[in-house]
Formats: sequence, C-alpha cells, structure tokens
Amino acid sequence: MTTRVDSLGAAETGALVRAVSQWVDDSPENRVRDAEALLWGRVAKVSEEAGEAVAALVGATGQNPRKGVSATTSDVERELLDVAMTALCAVAHLHADDDVPVDVMWLLQTHVAAVAERAGLT
Repeated sequence: MTTRVDSLGAAETGALVRAVSQWVDDSPENRVRDAEALLWGRVAKVSEEAGEAVAALVGATGQNPRKGVSATTSDVERELLDVAMTALCAVAHLHADDDVPVDVMWLLQTHVAAVAERAGLT
C-alpha cells in the first residue's frame, strides 16, 4: 500500500497511527506479553526514541570530540518525529480496546490547544 502524503488529512493520519500501533501490538514478540508489560514497553519506547534524538543532536553539533560532526539537523528532525510517532502510537495503544476507535489527531489537537491557552497564546 502506497500512501501519498499530500492526500492525508487528520482522519487518515490518525487511522495510520492506529494501524501502526496495532501492527506493533500484533508482532510475535508482543502477542505473548501481558497487557501491563506491553503498556510499559510502549511508553518506555518513547524514552528510547528521545535518547536517539539527543544522540542525533550531539552528532549534529559535534559535541563528541572523538566523532566530530556525525549527524545533521535532518537526522535530529527525523528522530524527533520518531518520538512524536512513538508517543502517538502509545496513546492509540491505550485506547486499543475502546468500542469506538480513538481519534489520536483530535487528542493531539486538543492538547496543543490547551497548552497554547495555558501559555496565553489563545
């Protein structure tokens, strides 16, 4: 299945996030885990991805003298997007057993609006 990025709206993006989350849950390694272990793994994965973003930033800014500049800001961006995707998939996982599929993009939009309001921007 090929998905054209320019044709994705919020609903389609949310559906893909849920599909990726379900794909992770359905992996042979995860099917044998109990629910609590699976949830811990999904949330812990967000931290692991955040560590990769930090590693990319270290590489992009040359903070490791032994390696020098070993990454780009594009690498940092990609890793940050992995953090966001992993977090959204974890949220979708929290709602995997809901009767109605969760709209993860609506949850994200609602959260962004609430943070903007707390910051006095709206």
